[in-house]
Amino acid sequence: MKLSYQEIKSRLICLSISFLKIGAFTFGGGYAMIPLISKEVVDKHQWITDEEMIDIFAVAECTPGVIAVNCETFVGYKVAGFWGSLLSTVCVVLPAFIIICIISLFFESFKNILWVSYAFKGIRVGIIILLAMAVLKIGKYVKYNIFACIILAAAFILSAFSDINTIYILLGAAALGIFYNLILPYVKRGGKI
Repeated sequence: MKLSYQEIKSRLICLSISFLKIGAFTFGGGYAMIPLISKEVVDKHQWITDEEMIDIFAVAECTPGVIAVNCETFVGYKVAGFWGSLLSTVCVVLPAFIIICIISLFFESFKNILWVSYAFKGIRVGIIILLAMAVLKIGKYVKYNIFACIILAAAFILSAFSDINTIYILLGAAALGIFYNLILPYVKRGGKI
């Protein structure tokens, strides 16, 4: 479906506002942004479906860079093509860049203020809640079977109790998923397509 110039312009403005807001008001990094991204692009604007959002999260996690920036890039591309992708990426990064530049100017005087320390302790609790929301939101769309549960448990155990880099755990899970869903059925059919 080809969009008109006005529709693209409208989407670009909407993307900009949405991602500036997400970038400005999300603490805790990329994973804490996931529920806000999902609420904005799936629930509020209905640019993509929940299933597409889960796929975007999976691809964004497997590509180099910050998950939130990768998600915004993919979502922007899906909604408004190349310019949507570029604008979304800039808008989600810009608020944090500006805030960090301002804080760096006053960091020495900030770090000893008691109420600032208390505020950061409260923000940490909020981040945990945002992460839990992301897990619950994504977990609703996972097709659970014995294979998925084994992969989930193994990935959790390996990442929590070993020094294995999570990239290798993700790559291993991807390889097992390919084997389970593509190769195993092929072998069961006796090599017949």
